[in-house]
Amino acid sequence: MNQPLVSVVIIFWNAERFLREAIESVFAQAYANWELLLVDDGSTDGSTAIARSCVEQDPQRVRYLEHPGHANRGMSASRNLGIRNAQGAYVAFVDADDVWFSNTLEEQVGILEAYPEAAMAYGPIEYWYSWTGMPEDRERDYVEKLGVTPNTVIQPPKLLPLFLQDKAAVPSGILVRRHVIERVGGFEDTFRGEYEDQVFCVKICLSAPIFASGQCWYRYRQHRDSCVLTGQRTGETHSARLFFLNWVTKYLSEQKSKDRGVWRALSLEFWRFTHPRAFRLLRRGDHLVNQINGFFAQHGGIK
Repeated sequence: MNQPLVSVVIIFWNAERFLREAIESVFAQAYANWELLLVDDGSTDGSTAIARSCVEQDPQRVRYLEHPGHANRGMSASRNLGIRNAQGAYVAFVDADDVWFSNTLEEQVGILEAYPEAAMAYGPIEYWYSWTGMPEDRERDYVEKLGVTPNTVIQPPKLLPLFLQDKAAVPSGILVRRHVIERVGGFEDTFRGEYEDQVFCVKICLSAPIFASGQCWYRYRQHRDSCVLTGQRTGETHSARLFFLNWVTKYLSEQKSKDRGVWRALSLEFWRFTHPRAFRLLRRGDHLVNQINGFFAQHGGIK
C-alpha cells in the first residue's frame, strides 16, 4: 500500500493530566509515515513542557505550535493553526484527552487510498469510562451506533440531516484529505469550544462523499472536565446549540443549498430547540409505538 504522509493535529489547553497518553497513542501507530503537530492554545499548566519535551525526543516528526503571545484562541483557531502548518496529504485529529487504537491510521489511510472519491473516513467511537481503573467503570464502555450502513461511501449531503437530528453519529476520529479541508475553509474560528467539530463536519458532508466504516478506532474519554460535560454543567450547551443552528442556516444559504432533506432536518432541530417538552412527548410516543409494533411482530399480530 502507498504510504502518504499523515499530519496528526493535537490541540491542547491545560491538558497535562492526559496529553502524554494521547501523544503516546500516536507513537504506537502501526502506520509509520506521520508527523505530529502539537498546538498549544495558551496553556498555563505543565502541558506546554510535556509538548516541548516530546519535540526534543523526536524533532524530525514532532512540532510545537502556539498562537502569538501564547494566546488562548479557542479550539477552532488552534485546529486551523495545525492545518496551516500541515505537510501531509491527509490530516487527522486527536483530542488531548482521548486516544487512538494502534491500527487507526493504517486502516483509515488504506480506506482513503482504496476510495479516492471519499474526502473523509470515520467510524463509531468508543465512550471510554474504564480508563479510571475503578471497578464500577469497567463495564460502562460502549461503542456508539453508527446510524448508517457501515463500510459504504455516503454521497453528499445524505449524512448531514442524519447527524443534525441525532439519527447518525457525528463523524469523529476522522481522517480527511488536506486539499478538501483547504477547499471548505477549515474550521470556523468563532466556535471556540462546543460544536466546533460539527461545524466542520457540516462543511465536509454538504459537499463531499464520506466513507463510513463499521470499525471503531477512537476512545473518547469520559470525565467531568471535558468540553461537552463542562458545557452541560455550566448551561452553555443550550446557547451553543442555538449559535450552531443559526450558523448552519446562514452557511446553507451562502452555499445556495436547495436540498429539501437538509432544510427539513434543520427546521425540525429549531422546533426541537424551541419546544423541548413537546419533543420529549413525541419521542415517548414513538417509543411506545415501536414497543407495540415489536410485541405484535413477535406474537404474530392480533388474533
